[in-house]
Amino acid sequence: MNLKKWVAITGMAGLAGAAVAQDSNTLSVEGEEMVTETAAPAHMENVDTIYSGWRFRSAETQALQTDDFDNPAFIFVEKGEDLWNMADGSEGKSCASCHENVEDFAGLRTQLPRVDDGELVSMENLVNECRVDRMGAEPWKWSGVEMTSMTALIGLQSRGMPMDVAVDGDAAPFWERGKELYYTRVGQLDMACSNCHEGNYGEMIRADHLSQGQSNGFPTYRLKNAKLNSIHGRFKGCMRNIRATPYAEGSIEFRALELYLASRGQGLSVETPSVRN
Repeated sequence: MNLKKWVAITGMAGLAGAAVAQDSNTLSVEGEEMVTETAAPAHMENVDTIYSGWRFRSAETQALQTDDFDNPAFIFVEKGEDLWNMADGSEGKSCASCHENVEDFAGLRTQLPRVDDGELVSMENLVNECRVDRMGAEPWKWSGVEMTSMTALIGLQSRGMPMDVAVDGDAAPFWERGKELYYTRVGQLDMACSNCHEGNYGEMIRADHLSQGQSNGFPTYRLKNAKLNSIHGRFKGCMRNIRATPYAEGSIEFRALELYLASRGQGLSVETPSVRN
């Protein structure tokens, strides 16, 4: 099913007849220049240039991300700072008990998901591993406010650094699985991720532009629901939009898709926490 037929079925009027070019604005956050456009990585098919989702937003939405004081996501970053120092669980420990400075995690966001001991792990896995095994605390819900606040705080330490996930070696089979999922049509509307984010980015749906679906800004604050959103939560929302049964947040399917999507953004700056519509 092509995108125009999907728009007709779902009532998403407003599809433009031709792709809208990305603006040429430069994203500077707190004086630091971000890479929002670069050549597509060699392993990426069908697209020559990759763009941050920031490039497809309105000027008003873009402006919110240029100043941390105006960025509504920082309410949650501050919550993450409180959680970082809060003792929890049977061991009476906090994150700060073991990790003296959150700044020490600079660069971590650029390399996730990654393979640890044969298992593909996302940042949420690492956070919950510490909570359960070291703090004796209950794991946080994958897209709960505690988890997104913490992943935003940790991800912020890598802001401005280029995405650089491993796609070979132990990561290769997970990457291949993620690629398969990206191009597989599912749901009643018989659509794949690629139909929107590779074949029709720049087009209009409702009053918004389709982006390339890059993940370098997650967790991201969405004006639509006024909260931080995890990448797995976004995957679930997309699958529901095409009337497919979504995989569970934290599932190996979504982690593999997260790895593949991250690899499509190699070289783009981490923008965590970004602002999107």
